[in-house]
Amino acid sequence: QTRLTAHCVIDGRGPRSDPSLALGYQKFIGREIETAVPHGLRWPIIMDATVSQRDGYRFVYSLPLDDRRLLIEDTYYSDRPDLDLSHLRGGIDAYAVSQGWTIALDLREESGVLPIVLAGNMPAFWARDPAQPRVGLRAGLFHPTTGYSLPDAVHLADRIAAAPELSSPAIAQLISRYAQEVWSERGFFRLLNRMLFVAAKPDERVGVLSRFYTLPEPLVRRFYAARLTLADQARIVTGKPPIPISAALQSFPAASGWRFARGKDAAS
Repeated sequence: QTRLTAHCVIDGRGPRSDPSLALGYQKFIGREIETAVPHGLRWPIIMDATVSQRDGYRFVYSLPLDDRRLLIEDTYYSDRPDLDLSHLRGGIDAYAVSQGWTIALDLREESGVLPIVLAGNMPAFWARDPAQPRVGLRAGLFHPTTGYSLPDAVHLADRIAAAPELSSPAIAQLISRYAQEVWSERGFFRLLNRMLFVAAKPDERVGVLSRFYTLPEPLVRRFYAARLTLADQARIVTGKPPIPISAALQSFPAASGWRFARGKDAAS
């Protein structure tokens, strides 16, 4: 066993439960498989939600890697973080059959659970361990609705590289400030998450997402980049969304029992 020491050690070990955050989950299992005959899929299927809906909102992603290799990923927007891998593998088997693909060989498997933030108190989240630098999911630095952390990690790396002092306390303070800046900019995403997870029943979530993906493609791109304009935000919640925005505003505290400090998500 080797022990290394440094002036700055950054914790990037992934998410941990914290009473300052209220979460839903995006969980998935992916299998890279080889088909018995060419699968015939020329382009990726990004989000097939015609599959049976269970455990929240469910969709399947299929990525052709060559004429016989496919990555099939079964994803759920769920209230629970548990992963029944045996059951989910069966779901991919069934999906392959429905597409006319015969699985000849399993090449590899991946799975994971990503946090989806409904509400919280970021100052309290950082106060739990203020001197320890953290990154990624452990720092609360991820897209609130997808759970993806890479874009924030790249922006943060640039900030750290330009920092005048590379000690643990200095970098912890830098990351904390950045995390709280990003948090304050993304309240709208957390509102949308409450529309999806709290105001909508699990079997209604597919309707919420189906409507979203009929919106203009540039808006969808800005959504994934977490760079929505005020016009984008208005476009998302106007018209006839499946779940009224008032339901998201009113149902969250009563349904969850969460209370956060004044000015935080309980009042947004």
